[in-house]
Amino acid sequence: MKTRLLTSITLLALALGNSAAAEPLTDVDEIVARANLAAYYGGDDGRSEARMAIEDNQGRKQLRQFTILRRDHADGGDQDFMVFFSRPSDVRGTVFLVAKHVDRDDDRWLYLPGLDLVRRISAGDKRTSFVGSHFFYEDVSGRNPAEDEHRLVETTAEHYVLESTPKDPASVEFTRYVTRIDRQTFLPMKTEYYDSRDRVYRLMEVLDVEEIGGYPTVTRSRMSEPLDGGSTLMEFRYTEYDVGLPADIFSERYLRTPPTDWLRRGGE
Repeated sequence: MKTRLLTSITLLALALGNSAAAEPLTDVDEIVARANLAAYYGGDDGRSEARMAIEDNQGRKQLRQFTILRRDHADGGDQDFMVFFSRPSDVRGTVFLVAKHVDRDDDRWLYLPGLDLVRRISAGDKRTSFVGSHFFYEDVSGRNPAEDEHRLVETTAEHYVLESTPKDPASVEFTRYVTRIDRQTFLPMKTEYYDSRDRVYRLMEVLDVEEIGGYPTVTRSRMSEPLDGGSTLMEFRYTEYDVGLPADIFSERYLRTPPTDWLRRGGE
């Protein structure tokens, strides 16, 4: 009897889920907000190890390996990020710190251990290469959705297709971008950036997604430059959510003295 009841509840849940999936959203602002939460706000905080395989347009390859720590102030609100590089030897000890704000430009710092120098990254540099990769500094913490106008172009069986144009065209190198957002997970799965000649010059693709700690999580993605050639493959491993990161480690003090307890898998 108990088994039959559980089976009925499961079937009802599946039916409700399918019903919800059959009713697509039509409010583009709600789609954008949910995509932003899915992509950048899993749990209250998170820790992940990442590896970037960079290949330039002449086939030359580089590897970058690092650990990311993230802490949210509130869902959809301000966030703190730290990126600690461990490989190769010429970037080992380099640290990238981001204080992400929803109502103004983010604050970004880069610590260069060889020079024992903390360099502040200006807002004008946020859309430049992140440590030699095809990702930009802004891609690490995410572009503020409020900086663009969004339009729902199409709803397919699997995706919401959005077109976004910058409110301040002079501040960016693209004229528009088109994003395909998974209807089930709300993760952005593919983004095409267009130049002034309406050519796709930059392309982000999600290659693998896994559910970790109850959150759909991107584990492999690629940023490529179709016009010039070259791409960067980003892989995430050992991702954890809700690890209890303290607020004070996201400060300039910890650029020179990394919080080693929190960089180890499993935390303290």
